[in-house]
Formats: sequence, structure tokens, C-alpha cells
Amino acid sequence: MTRNLGPSPFGRSETTSAAAPIAASPGRDFGARSYASPLAGLATFLVIAVIIALAVGLFRGDFTKTVPVTVVSPRAGLVMNPDAKVKMRGVEVGKVGSIEERPDGKAVLKLEMQPSQMHLIPSNVLVDIASTTVFGAKSVELYPPADPSPQPLKPGAVLQNKDVTVEVNSTFQQLTGLLSSIDPAKLNETLGAIATAVNGRGHKIGQALSDLDAFLAKQDPALPALRHDLEVLPAVSNAYADAAPNLVATADSAVRISKTLVDEQQNLDAFLISSIGLADVGNDVVGGNRQALTDVLHLLVPTTDLLNEYHKALWCGLAGSLQTVHAPNLPEPMIKVLVYVGFGAERYRYPSNLPKVAATGGPQCQDLPVVPFDAAPPFVIADVGANPQEYGNPQLLWNSEALKQLLYGPIDGPPRNSFQAGQPG
Repeated sequence: MTRNLGPSPFGRSETTSAAAPIAASPGRDFGARSYASPLAGLATFLVIAVIIALAVGLFRGDFTKTVPVTVVSPRAGLVMNPDAKVKMRGVEVGKVGSIEERPDGKAVLKLEMQPSQMHLIPSNVLVDIASTTVFGAKSVELYPPADPSPQPLKPGAVLQNKDVTVEVNSTFQQLTGLLSSIDPAKLNETLGAIATAVNGRGHKIGQALSDLDAFLAKQDPALPALRHDLEVLPAVSNAYADAAPNLVATADSAVRISKTLVDEQQNLDAFLISSIGLADVGNDVVGGNRQALTDVLHLLVPTTDLLNEYHKALWCGLAGSLQTVHAPNLPEPMIKVLVYVGFGAERYRYPSNLPKVAATGGPQCQDLPVVPFDAAPPFVIADVGANPQEYGNPQLLWNSEALKQLLYGPIDGPPRNSFQAGQPG
């Protein structure tokens, strides 16, 4: 079969035969088309594999930059695995990179910390390896101390862990060791004895537990006071320990006093009987003179008040006398006198120089009780009726009786009577 394809662009007609292969037609290449589909499928598979690997890497944190920190622990625990979380206040700040064991049995945990969280962790942070449940996987818990350091945790720091949460296997191991050390025969005998002891006493045991519960319920309000007593018990114990020698000496003295009282009980009885008799006599004396004693006490109140006001001056005088009594002896027997020559004081005037009790100012001790050597206390001027320093007292009178007698001989003075007593001659 032939088909006319029309005039050729080159000016000639072309015909095709049905027996010619289709692949030989211009514009069709089945060899290149057979490789495109497998290549496209392979590329799609590779892209999916790269996406999955990238997602896994991102999930594991392989592309996240971390900071190394080392934790040394007595042991890591059974359920501590790499990639375990490192938390602080419930926020994840890193993970466990690897776990190594030292020859001494300690575990070394290599932590991979997040750099963005390092400035929030103090350098003296504490470490605890714990789990939320007994069977749960463990994690590294970081918690700040009571006085956190202002310096942040540095990369490469080594932290020490002192304790790890007790695990079920540790409990079973201890229980197994305990059971292996118990003799089954003795255990059976003990359990049999316990069964015999409690047989038929269930009601009493229940009543005892009920009474214990009621007793504990009554003691529950006193628990704060008991807690306070336990807190102050060390201080009280230390105080008693410091005072123990004195307490022992007091107890020893008390024992001696008790023995003395026992030995002198007859004299003590006599003393008590005499005291009773004296008390009876005293009651009669005091009761009979009650009003007189009351009057005497009332009369003594002004005197005692005055003595109380001037008790300091009295003490100064007595203490000064004691200083004189205990003064050292003079090297030679002598009397030392200080003589002062001056004008005589004005003679007695009436009525201005009459004695008066009107001094004020309280006690005047001056240098007492210890008076310096060659020192005299100053003269205290008080309103007592005679004052040599008062205004208008010249102390030197040219027109005096003595001068008249000296110049003109004995001259009789004016007549003296009760009305002129004290007046000038």
C-alpha cells in the first residue's frame, strides 16, 4: 500500500509504502524514549530517600550544633540510653550523646547541650539522674542550687552527680540477698510462732490499731510543735552538753546537801521548832505594836527620802574615809598643816545670819572619794544663813571695834540688850 504525501518542499513527490517501519518515520525516536521513564523513576526515588534521610536527621538533631558537657556519676542506671533528654525546670536543654564506663565503675555521660540554653544554666548547677516512674526511662535533670553562680555553664565543663534513683533491679537484688541469708526452717518457725500469737486475736489487734489511729489523730495538731522541738533539739542538746560539768557539780552538791540534812535532821527539827516559836512571838509583838510601827514608818519616810537623795554624798564620804584609813604611813611622824592668812569674815548679823535650812542642789561629792594630793574642794555656797561670799560683805572694816580699841584704848561699847544683839558696836 502506498500513500501520496504531496509535493515535496524540494519539488518532487514522495510516496511511502506500508511495509516501511514506523520508527523510521521522521520526528520519532523510540530508543531515547525508552530510557527517560526509568531515569525519572530513579530520580523520584532518590528525592524521596533524601527527604526521608533529611527528616530523620532533623529529628535526631544531626544538623543541630551542640556544646559538649560531661557528667560523672556513680552509675548511669539500667534505663539510661543515648539520646536521653537533658532537662532543666522541665525544659529540654540537650540530650545524652554517649555513655562510657570507667575502670573504677563510674559512668561518664557525654551531654550535647543546646548553645542557646547555656547562658541560662549557672556554672554550679546540680545534676540528678532520675525517672518519672520506677520502670520509666531515665533522664538527666539539672536544677540550680540555693545560691546559683552568676557565671554561666561553660562548654566542656565536668559536672558531678552523687546519687541515682533506686531501680527495681536494685531492690530485687537486695531482697534476693536478704532472702538468701535467711534460713527457711527458722523463717517457717518464726512465721508459725507469729501465726500462733495472732490466732484468735484479730479483734484485739484491730482494736489496738483503731486506738493507735485515734491516738495519732489526737497527736496530729501537735505535729508543728513537735517539728519545732526537733529543730531546736540540737541547739538545746549543745547547751546542755556545754553545761554538763556544772549540772554534774550541782547534782553532786545536792547529794551532799541531802546527806547533810539527813545527818543533821535532829538539829533541823529543833531549828524549825524554834523558828515556829519565834514566829509566834514575833506575831504577838508585831500585832500588838502594829499601829506604833506604822506611825514610825510614816515618820521615817522624810528621813529615808532625804537619805536616798543624798546617798551618793554619804557614799562619797564613807569611801573617802576608807581611802584615808588605807593610806600608806608617812615616812616620819608628822602633822602637815596648811595655814591661810586673810581678812576676817564679817561678824554675825541679826537676823540675816540666823541658821536656815534651805540648801538646794543635791549632793556635792566634788573629788571624793579619791581627793588629789594638795587639793582642797571648792567652797559650796548654799542658802544656810551664813555666806562669807555674799554681796555687801567687805570682810575688812576700817571703822571696826578692834581698831578703836587699838587706837584709843579700852572704850565701853553701847549698851547690850536683847533688842541690840548682833548690831555693830
